[in-house]
Amino acid sequence: MKSKIHRVRVTQAELHYVGSISIDENLMIAADISENEKVQVVNINNGERLETYVIKGISGSGDICLNGPAARRVQVGDTVIIISYCLVDKQSAKNHTPLLIFPNENNKLG
Repeated sequence: MKSKIHRVRVTQAELHYVGSISIDENLMIAADISENEKVQVVNINNGERLETYVIKGISGSGDICLNGPAARRVQVGDTVIIISYCLVDKQSAKNHTPLLIFPNENNKLG
């Protein structure tokens, strides 16, 4: 695991949109997640897991929007965990520390 945005609330789901997840830019920066980076989204409410790529959302908005087919896997208000991964060699893995962020109930950093 490279980084994790732990327990954010889905604010929007747009079925008829090119697939992806839009994430508030502030959260992306805090979690060191880049636009177009592949992420795994884990839905705490229903157990769904999916992979998609990131689109930069409006900075400070708190928006978490699942787009395209992924919109069928969530409901607005669901709590999700967003995880990014990296590849490291075995030696580097011994010292690797993932970046974890814990936004509040409004998807904002404290």
